[in-house]
Amino acid sequence: MLEVFIFATLNGVVTGLLLFMLASGLTLIFSMMGVLNFAHASFYMLGAYFAYSISLTMGFWLGLIFAPLIVGVIGAMVERYGLRRVHKSGHVAELVFTFGAAFLIEESIQFFWGPDTKNYQSPDILDFPLFILFGQEFSAYRGFMILISMSIFIVLFRVLTRSRIGIIIQAAITHPHTVSNLGHNVPLIFMGVFGVGTALAGLAGVIAGPVLTTFPGMAVVLGSIVFVIVVIGGLGSLAGAFIASLLIGLLQSYAIASNVGMPDLLNLLGVSFARDHPLNDLWTVTLPQIAPILPFLLLVLVLIFRPTGLLGKREE
Repeated sequence: MLEVFIFATLNGVVTGLLLFMLASGLTLIFSMMGVLNFAHASFYMLGAYFAYSISLTMGFWLGLIFAPLIVGVIGAMVERYGLRRVHKSGHVAELVFTFGAAFLIEESIQFFWGPDTKNYQSPDILDFPLFILFGQEFSAYRGFMILISMSIFIVLFRVLTRSRIGIIIQAAITHPHTVSNLGHNVPLIFMGVFGVGTALAGLAGVIAGPVLTTFPGMAVVLGSIVFVIVVIGGLGSLAGAFIASLLIGLLQSYAIASNVGMPDLLNLLGVSFARDHPLNDLWTVTLPQIAPILPFLLLVLVLIFRPTGLLGKREE
């Protein structure tokens, strides 16, 4: 039992930090620009495919460096020549634009790389167990994922809260005309923020590709979960996104690792159903079976009891 708990916790932390890598870019874009980017998970997928192609000729490490940069440049161009033009039409136009961009990226990936799963592998240098506990191995690559994710959180948090760049960026959101009068190029700041946000999504794709497999539907798998994380953590809150990512990662990992079901709960309460009862099938569901919907149940509970999210600020 202790063995299951420890490895469920480790796997939950890895999953949660991977989700944070993806959610951090979306949180950055929303907190700085007020834009909920529906194409964000598509940039994550784009990062995985670029890294795969680069790794075929130049290796994993150059893919880790260049793929996020390429995705960031593409994201900056999307903001400059697309999103900026529809921004004046309001949030609905922005949502529709990013929703269309998501479909365009997915179709482009299938056109250039094909619909099959790619054999994107982690580097050989990290292909060894970081440690062995209870006879089970914890891979060095998963430890590498934890290191990268924690580094991103620390760097982003310090840049946004302690640096002059962070102060200028946040001031550009609330007082763009004042910042412009002080000599700063506000449109360029917004383009840079969007580019950095999409680059972070691309980095998440580079890291996740070898573990979660690289295929055209990988954006759909995590796309909805990312928005759940951003809402649960509080729109625009980086710390909230970090907490929500870990919470969801651990919640799903514990659910999958457990062997608990409704029959155990019903037996504990002394309740039973006849075989021909209409609810008999429903009450035989196990926790691993409902693990995929637990984040959405958590979202509903958070919205009921704390609509602004865990660390979100109430609008005055």
